[in-house]
Amino acid sequence: MDAELRAGVAIYNAGEYHAAHDAWEERWLELEDGTDDERFLHGLIQFTAAIYHAHNRNWAGATGLAESALGYLDGLPDPYRDVRLDGVRTYLDVLADDPEVIERRDPPELMWNGTALGLPELEVDAAFLVASVLAEEDDRWDESLVEDAVSYAREELDAAETTFLTLVLDFVGDHENRGLIYQRLVEHVERRKHREEDVDGLFE
Repeated sequence: MDAELRAGVAIYNAGEYHAAHDAWEERWLELEDGTDDERFLHGLIQFTAAIYHAHNRNWAGATGLAESALGYLDGLPDPYRDVRLDGVRTYLDVLADDPEVIERRDPPELMWNGTALGLPELEVDAAFLVASVLAEEDDRWDESLVEDAVSYAREELDAAETTFLTLVLDFVGDHENRGLIYQRLVEHVERRKHREEDVDGLFE
């Protein structure tokens, strides 16, 4: 769960409130209902959804999800799995009563292991997850192409060549230049695929 957790925290802290749940959802669905881990991820997913709805001025959706998230997170220790929950619960309590608070002050950052973890600080396991989530969330990026880039980057983890690894980490961590980095990813993935097709054709 650690990589998924860090990925979602960093996505949330980047302001991608809708996308954050994608890092947690698959793992959450595997957990037994009512366990602490299940309640924790369920609560975080509803926390990010409440903020997403508040940002979109869906006040009823925001208040309902804030109240539900509080129920799931109630009684869990702070921190839980290195995520600080007291600030989350405090903000959810305010949001449940006054969803328009979102227009007066920013929601709290999620703190993991004492820091507001950001996308550039992620280790490769979490960064690979984020790359897939970003591609799934945003129509500008071809999801299958990014998945191919991540696959090639995984192959480079123990190799001297790190072209794909560097580009994938930059795609995740450099928001301002993400479009340019994506174009470079496209070029490198297509070049790699052409080389693979050329080799395959030799034996047909």
